[in-house]
Amino acid sequence: MAHIDAGKTTTSERILYYTGLTHKIGEVHDGSATMDWMVQEQERGITITSAAVTTHWKWQENTYKINLIDTPGHVDFTAEVERSLRVLDGAVAVFCAVGGVQPQSETVWHQASKYGVPRLGYVNKMDRSGADFFGVITQMQEILKANACPIEIPIGQEESFKGVIDLIKMKAIYWRDESLGAEYTVEDIPADQADEAQQWRDNLLEKAADFDEELMEKYLEDPSTITEAEILKAIRVGTISQKLVPVVCGTSFRNKGVQPLLDYVCAFLPSPIDCGGVDGFLPGSDELTHRDPRSDEKTAALAFKIAVDPYVGRLIFFRVYSGKVTAGSYIFNTRSGKKERVSRLFQMYSKKQIQVDEVAAGDIGAVVALKDIRTGDTLCDETAPLVLESMDFPDPVISIAVEPKTEKDMSKLSDGLARLAEEDPTFTVKVDEESGQTLISGMGELHLDIIIDRLKREFGVECNQGRKQTGGKGHYACIVVEIGPADPDWKGGLQFIDSTKGEALPKTYLPAIEKGFTNAMKNGVLMGAPMDSLKVTVLDGKYHPVDSDALSFEVCATNAFRNACVKAAPGLTEPIMALEVVTPEESMGNVIGDLNKRRGQVEGMETNHSGAKVVKAHVPLAEMFGYVTALRTITSGRATSSMSYERHAEVSKALARQVVEENGGNVSLL
Repeated sequence: MAHIDAGKTTTSERILYYTGLTHKIGEVHDGSATMDWMVQEQERGITITSAAVTTHWKWQENTYKINLIDTPGHVDFTAEVERSLRVLDGAVAVFCAVGGVQPQSETVWHQASKYGVPRLGYVNKMDRSGADFFGVITQMQEILKANACPIEIPIGQEESFKGVIDLIKMKAIYWRDESLGAEYTVEDIPADQADEAQQWRDNLLEKAADFDEELMEKYLEDPSTITEAEILKAIRVGTISQKLVPVVCGTSFRNKGVQPLLDYVCAFLPSPIDCGGVDGFLPGSDELTHRDPRSDEKTAALAFKIAVDPYVGRLIFFRVYSGKVTAGSYIFNTRSGKKERVSRLFQMYSKKQIQVDEVAAGDIGAVVALKDIRTGDTLCDETAPLVLESMDFPDPVISIAVEPKTEKDMSKLSDGLARLAEEDPTFTVKVDEESGQTLISGMGELHLDIIIDRLKREFGVECNQGRKQTGGKGHYACIVVEIGPADPDWKGGLQFIDSTKGEALPKTYLPAIEKGFTNAMKNGVLMGAPMDSLKVTVLDGKYHPVDSDALSFEVCATNAFRNACVKAAPGLTEPIMALEVVTPEESMGNVIGDLNKRRGQVEGMETNHSGAKVVKAHVPLAEMFGYVTALRTITSGRATSSMSYERHAEVSKALARQVVEENGGNVSLL
């Protein structure tokens, strides 16, 4: 897990190579990475979907099975990180030695904390100009509040980076370039770094001693008697308890530092047994039940991802916490209350599937042909049902309207959107009731761009796309209402109050009036934007004993809503995003000038540890379409940006007037 471009996929490719799973190193920049298997990933050089593989690594005479998931770094695909962290027992947090702790680094760190995932730090790109290993350690401590503890320090940095000093073994490790880093030598620590290594060794022992009383006694009496095994044991305790974050370093692209990273994954990160199993609720109650991570336990598994494969169909990824899932058996879904037959089981190797007979406790597998299943469903033994904690996904933040370029593709579009929405919990599809348009919503411009591209490549549907259009019409009826802001403690939506007296208005029409206001709020008086909350008090009304009906009063309420809101001088609000741009100093003027054109407000500027300028600003989301491309142009591709939702704010009257007019509204409303 990491910020964009910290080197997650490159590191994963080296892990596959050094563990013997691949015989050629795949590279992100030339589209040959095993883990980036989607065409869009290969073309753009980014990770979009999390790819899973199972590999093995030998450490201290034992062979360890490692289930590896390479997650995306872009905030638009945060759901992939969320569901991966939900089902994994440990994480490697990758940091760029130049960029340090970046915005998405913080996001994924907090996601890991939410799910209680122990972490190992890996400072990558030590060969880059501006690399600062100890600066990253300081940022981890100050920004992430992590108890970061180096267990390696670099030998040289930037162009002179040669290897690492292992502070546990107190040895220097150098990699051979001619073997693509597969071979390395272990030598004595260089004399000019002996004092520095001893200083950081003492720091390591001091932190490790907090987690082992015997080690503490030896540290206070005679540190020279402390053994390597004692240090490993103490650090493992600290890591699994999430009170310590061991940190190693290297440069994955230059094939240096990955093997010790694998060693310490095996040494410090927890196995399913260390995690102690899983707790779940008995269906329909608040009573907890426990499952141990053993294959002879009752089965408990979590479906964490659904993917559409062009050859095998719907692939359901799941993590087994207890028991085992066997091909040919039946599995019970506690949400649907149905059991389904497990026809074929797979172990995943990126986009390839290796058919297996069973997936046991602690493993990740995939199954096909399950009909009624959703992301987050619990799969278990029918005789011992339970419900595991599911996952929370953020709501979509941006919507666009889509339609097929040809009418004959309408059914293909509907089918494609439905299948993509099934895969991705942060992607939603709906039909606007007034305009009849198909609206797709996602986590950002890049997210929806990928969706449109996948519709074309995977489903053969070319789409026209544009911003959401609005419109509508109303009817007249006679009611007297008072409209104003909802009470301060109201949680949103319509606050409806009946203050009518006598027989002026039969009570049977009040539900229709309330329904009319509720529906009207979904498409407000300005360009159809929804209204968040409203207080409506019905004071009086008239009806006809023959001609009045519920529909008349529903339409009447809609018209009353529009008439009253016009008199209340309505305004528009829009989402404001917190933007952070990291740019070379020479491009800072262009960046700020571009932000000013986008109605941005620069909140501050600072210099990070590598000398780059960090510009923080608040910018309306409406102005950020195409920003990534524009930023690349004005900075010659040297700047990076990240964006997150900050708040909603009122649009200026002049701009609101223009927006309403462009959308066919009545500008006199303002």
